[in-house]
Amino acid sequence: MTIPTEAIGSIPRTQKLMEAQRLYDEGKLDSKMMEIAYDEAVVEAVKQFEATGSPVLSDGEQRKTHSFVTYSVEGGDNFAPDGIEIPFQDGHVRRLPRLTAGPFRFIKNAYDTFPLVKRHTDKPVKQAIISVSALSLLYPVDGLPDYSREEFLDDLVDEQEKEIRGCFAAGACKVQIDFTEGRLAIKLDPSGSLLTAFIELNNRVLGRFSDVERQKIGIHTCPGADHDSTHSADVDYSELLPSLFELKAGNFYIAMAGEADPDRALRIVARYLKPHQRAFIGVIDVIDPAIETPEMVCERVLAAARHIPLDQLGTTDDCGFSPFCDDVSTTQETAFAKIRARVLGTAMAAEKLSQEQGRQNG
Repeated sequence: MTIPTEAIGSIPRTQKLMEAQRLYDEGKLDSKMMEIAYDEAVVEAVKQFEATGSPVLSDGEQRKTHSFVTYSVEGGDNFAPDGIEIPFQDGHVRRLPRLTAGPFRFIKNAYDTFPLVKRHTDKPVKQAIISVSALSLLYPVDGLPDYSREEFLDDLVDEQEKEIRGCFAAGACKVQIDFTEGRLAIKLDPSGSLLTAFIELNNRVLGRFSDVERQKIGIHTCPGADHDSTHSADVDYSELLPSLFELKAGNFYIAMAGEADPDRALRIVARYLKPHQRAFIGVIDVIDPAIETPEMVCERVLAAARHIPLDQLGTTDDCGFSPFCDDVSTTQETAFAKIRARVLGTAMAAEKLSQEQGRQNG
């Protein structure tokens, strides 16, 4: 028996890469040298991923310069820095840019690193992208005189369809849509109307793909993880999960290790998970600085297996380890040690479950 296991995406940047980015932002490093720094970081991330024994690799989102949310529009001349604020529980705030004029277009794409990654590994590679619902927050509340919200959303959906298809064309085995704002939507609007709008918007994209294609598309949900703090962990999963599985995707990556009552949350997942969907359950708490042992991970997997059918079960990390480039709360060494523990612990649990099945069948 094999239980699939995958990372979410981001790996902490090295000090060397962060220093290069700082110098580039200050105009003290040219674009050619910055590209070299990015390439070196991507190659190193791939090598480190392989060393963990991960069956599926990632580029560690090393090229997503400042943020996993805004990588696709950074450098655009039709944005202002004073967009919506996202508050975290420790008091710090992340601010999104604000669109100032249309049309909306992606400037960079998540699949740009694939040619480089594919030169350094033969293993399957997944790619994480930001959701259209998160990007929809870039449109100003007061609107734009010559570019309606409807026109913006049409362009946004078109751009994400192109990005997903581009990822597959470049060789991605999976495309994972980061939907961290799903849980936050409940906090911002307890009526659920905002969450419903987010689900409908993402389904506009997903509806453009076939059933077969959607089996290679996933949705990631978490309460945020930035500077060891969250933005919506206080929102009950029961308010999110029933709607989450209405998204037309085949895979769901669900933060669980950091939950106060994971057993209750797992029961909710089991209740609403559809037969054609797989739940990758978070077994690594990316906020906890302590490195899980494989035995701890194994117990978390076995706990999940008591609720989720084995043919619909996978494991993952609760979140990316460094969604924003300036987050140095976790080191690369710690992140990869946690990933290795997940890989080993998942295999350990699969062996135990296989032995149990053998005893039952014997």
